[in-house]
Amino acid sequence: MSQQPPRPTDAELEILTVLWSRGPSTVRQVHESVNRRKPAQYSTVLKFLQIMTEKGLVRRDEKQRAHIYEAAHPKELTQQRLAADLLQRAFGGSAKNLLMGALSTRKASKQELAELRKMLDDYEKGAK
Repeated sequence: MSQQPPRPTDAELEILTVLWSRGPSTVRQVHESVNRRKPAQYSTVLKFLQIMTEKGLVRRDEKQRAHIYEAAHPKELTQQRLAADLLQRAFGGSAKNLLMGALSTRKASKQELAELRKMLDDYEKGAK
C-alpha cells in the first residue's frame, strides 16, 4: 500500500498548478509562470521543487542538464484529497455544509448550478 503524499502548502499548490497546466517543466519555466502572478526568486522556486520532490509531490527527471519536474499525481486526485481534508477539518464531515459554504462565497452561474444538479442526480443514481 503506497503512502499518500502530504497535503501541499499554498506555495506548493501554486507550483503544482503551473505543472498541471504546462506539463513537465524546468525550474526556469516554473519560475517564469509563478513570477507572472507574484514576485518570486528563482532560488525560492528551486528550493520548493527540491522539497516537493522529497515529499513525493513532484518527480524530477535528471537525464538532461536542466532537470525536468512534473506533478507526481493528477490534478483531480490532489483536488479530491484537499476537498476530503477540508470536508473533515472545517465542515465536520458534512458535504451539505461544505457545498453551502462554497455557494455562499459567490453567486454561482446558471450553468454551474445545472452541472451541480446533474452531478447530484448522477450521484443519487450511483453513477459517477
